[in-house]
Amino acid sequence: MKVFGVCILVSRCILLSAQQDETDNFPPPEVPVRITAFQAKGTIAVDGRLDEPDWNLVEPVTDFFRQEPVQGGFIKNPTEVRILYDDKNIYFGVFARDSMGKKGVRMQDLSRDFNGLENDVFGIQIDAQNTKQYAVSFQTTPYGNQQDVQNFNDANRDEDWNALWRVRTQRTDEGYYAEFAIPFKSIRYDKPVAGLPVEWGITFFRLARKDYEKTVFPAIPQSFSENRMIYAAKLTGLKVPPPSANIRIEPYALYQYDENKEGSVLVDKLNNPKVGGDVKWAISPNAVLDLTINTDFAQADVDQAVNNLERFNIFFPERRQFFLENSGIWAGGGNSQVRPFFSRTIGLSNAFNAAPAPLDAGVRFTDRDEKRTLAALAVRQRKTDDSPGATFGVARYTKNYGKESNIGAMVTYRRDDSFTDLSPESQNNTTISMDGLIRPKSEWTTTYLLSASFDSETSENGYAGRFFSGFTTNNYYLGYLNFFVSEDYNPDMGFVQQKDVMHHSPGGYAILRPKKLPFVRRWDPGVFFNYFHDFEDFGSFQQSNLYIFPIYTWFKDNSFLEASFRPTWQNINFDFAPLGLEIEEGRYSYTRYTLRYNSDRSKKFSGSIRFDFGNFYNGIRNSVTAGLRYAPVPHIAMNIDYENNNINDVGILSEDLNTDLYTGSLRLALNPRVQLSTFYQYNSFDEQGRWNIRFSWEYMPLSFIYIVFNDTQTDLFDPVQRTTQTISKITFLKQF
Repeated sequence: MKVFGVCILVSRCILLSAQQDETDNFPPPEVPVRITAFQAKGTIAVDGRLDEPDWNLVEPVTDFFRQEPVQGGFIKNPTEVRILYDDKNIYFGVFARDSMGKKGVRMQDLSRDFNGLENDVFGIQIDAQNTKQYAVSFQTTPYGNQQDVQNFNDANRDEDWNALWRVRTQRTDEGYYAEFAIPFKSIRYDKPVAGLPVEWGITFFRLARKDYEKTVFPAIPQSFSENRMIYAAKLTGLKVPPPSANIRIEPYALYQYDENKEGSVLVDKLNNPKVGGDVKWAISPNAVLDLTINTDFAQADVDQAVNNLERFNIFFPERRQFFLENSGIWAGGGNSQVRPFFSRTIGLSNAFNAAPAPLDAGVRFTDRDEKRTLAALAVRQRKTDDSPGATFGVARYTKNYGKESNIGAMVTYRRDDSFTDLSPESQNNTTISMDGLIRPKSEWTTTYLLSASFDSETSENGYAGRFFSGFTTNNYYLGYLNFFVSEDYNPDMGFVQQKDVMHHSPGGYAILRPKKLPFVRRWDPGVFFNYFHDFEDFGSFQQSNLYIFPIYTWFKDNSFLEASFRPTWQNINFDFAPLGLEIEEGRYSYTRYTLRYNSDRSKKFSGSIRFDFGNFYNGIRNSVTAGLRYAPVPHIAMNIDYENNNINDVGILSEDLNTDLYTGSLRLALNPRVQLSTFYQYNSFDEQGRWNIRFSWEYMPLSFIYIVFNDTQTDLFDPVQRTTQTISKITFLKQF
């Protein structure tokens, strides 16, 4: 009865919201707003001061629209934007007025790709090819941090894309200034046509974090982001340079020293100097060719430990720069259920421990215009002592149609060389996929994916797919997700959450902004139903749950509170032993509860806590996750996180298990370009601890010096095994 009552309450909330006036979710304008860029007569020094005479001659853009904390109305922190250009760069001069001046600035740290929800931010989104489905975003903070993002269909973000551009800022008693210089060579635009004006799609956004006031230009409903480019204004007045040689080279030199010890005995060591690099060639305004030779990812962030108690594979995101750029173009990007192509399969040996395997070379080609996208990637992986050499390839074509819809196809191919005399023949694996996005109106988005795999080793064919449809307004969300994977679907270049499964997940939530509770910014009560069954034996049940969240609330300062529960039904008909706890085959039903809270994360001191409790199979599991963050100034940021799983009377042997996961990090920054970050994690389950210490200096735009130290050891106080790694690396970027 309790579950039924909550479902009725949520349904009523959604229906009441749906009956409200939906004109607030207004459609895109038939005639876009037009703004003008002016040609600079003098030299623009990028220093964040806007004191050149040219800036005073430009009419500012001031007509911003408030999205948060409520849509429309008075803007407490107004913004002005001016636009200039010369023969090399387009310049944006921004004055972000703040009602409290310098005291109103909220900043957590000076990292390059910062968290846009925890800091003051201003951003520029450009659709230079007028696709209405793709945008590049250049963002900064009052301290001059840089973040550059690729966005696909306002649905898939690539935050690890890096472009060559500059920004400087100045903080004053009235707010802050930001001065951007973005080279035309860093923006892909169509070749100008004689006699026709150059027009780019463009939007701006600003988050004044102390008030959680988000404003955009032009007006965009609060249910969409600033990347919904069908609402974009048209930037006119530009005289862009004609296409020319546009080549970016980035060589590197590296020295790496590794040691492996068992107890106090040195088992192995490695001295490895290395050189290589990347080349980016913009063949035309639409087409880009990327080359990488002797590829190295020494500076990439390390994965954090996870104690997995579920029946699904854990998805670890890609962290290597060459594969991150343009990653949103591949079919299946943006989801963690079915990905026919997942770049983390490249650069790993076939050994049990999936050790890194060196990459000899790689090439990527991307050709995008307003009608279609063509892309391809090929990588050669070197042979190691425990795995053969391998060649990876993927090709992709996408066709845009309608206002915001597209359809695409993708092929992946992996060929593993013969490795031993016992396996003289090479193995190959292929997937063929079709996918697309349909957006008949701005509120309604549908995506689909169908994929088939062909494997020479097993001589089996397999199938997988994913379907999603969601309807979002200012007042409610309704959606349905389905994915399926056959037992024989084997994407050697991809990732699946589970095999032989079909998952159904309908659900929704209301979006309420109660006027009588001014301290509540948004309240989203709702319910989702998750049902899993076998794909091969269609009626064979695996598991299901109801995720019911009557309290899912953001407060005015963007602190957050959740109270939810999950009635769960499990059918264990296979060998299942999470963290070594052997679960007896059979049917189980139980309910788990969640209480979660985090304070205002933009403040100098913030915290979070999550308590999950209730039954777990035939026993009890209580979990606590807590974190503290202290950032007295943006130059210093400290984090401490703790996770505990307390499990009692679980499994065939009614076992108890208690695990602790400790994580600490410290970031010290002289400025956004010189930083030292440290990270330590200890997992009591496998008694493994690891250090990662990284110094980085961006001595020129996108040219870095790195010094990295990694230390992994088992048994903290009496190490059984210990691996240390010291890396020094220098990169140099030059754009011609």
